Amino acid sequence: MSDISIREIVPAALAPATPNRPRLLVIGTALASAAVIVGFGSLLSFYVRTRALWLASDSGTWLPSGVNIPLTQPNMMAITLVFSLITVVWAVASMKSDDRSNTYIAVGLSIMFGFAYIAQTAYLLSLMGLPIAGDDAGRAPLFFAVIGSHLAITGAAMAYLAIMGIRSLGGNYNAKDVEGLYGAAMFWFVTVALYFAMWYAIYITK
Repeated sequence: MSDISIREIVPAALAPATPNRPRLLVIGTALASAAVIVGFGSLLSFYVRTRALWLASDSGTWLPSGVNIPLTQPNMMAITLVFSLITVVWAVASMKSDDRSNTYIAVGLSIMFGFAYIAQTAYLLSLMGLPIAGDDAGRAPLFFAVIGSHLAITGAAMAYLAIMGIRSLGGNYNAKDVEGLYGAAMFWFVTVALYFAMWYAIYITK
């Protein structure tokens, strides 16, 4: 075997390697998720403290007169959101396998579960019948503030997932780049976690 100089194999000048682009969308989503957690957590903490002070003052029951919170709807909403976690993970896993058909199906199902959660919440509020006038109306804004805030967060999560699904349809993401779906999945998981905090604080402990 003839001797081959290393200079004949490796060029004298090599092009610099392309630097890895930081996952700016994932980082931005993590920061936004932290802000949402802090904001919603503060609102929920205010609700819990206000309820504790009300009960400590012997002002009567916390729920306004005639208001009842059934558990069937909140529990079904929890199950719906758990199913949505499965479909969101399915969407990310499908894109990592370059299975676009299943990605679109999973994204669509996740958004459908989001709409189902919103519809169930609206039905629950109609069953609760929170007063908007009278002596008991003062506590209603707290209920609407917490529940409405989570509905807004859910809407933002659905919009985020829909945009990432459209970008995937346009070819912006593939098996080697699922950053957008990672970010959408992260925010979706945060949204579901916040619901379970609200589920316990409002619907279970009442």
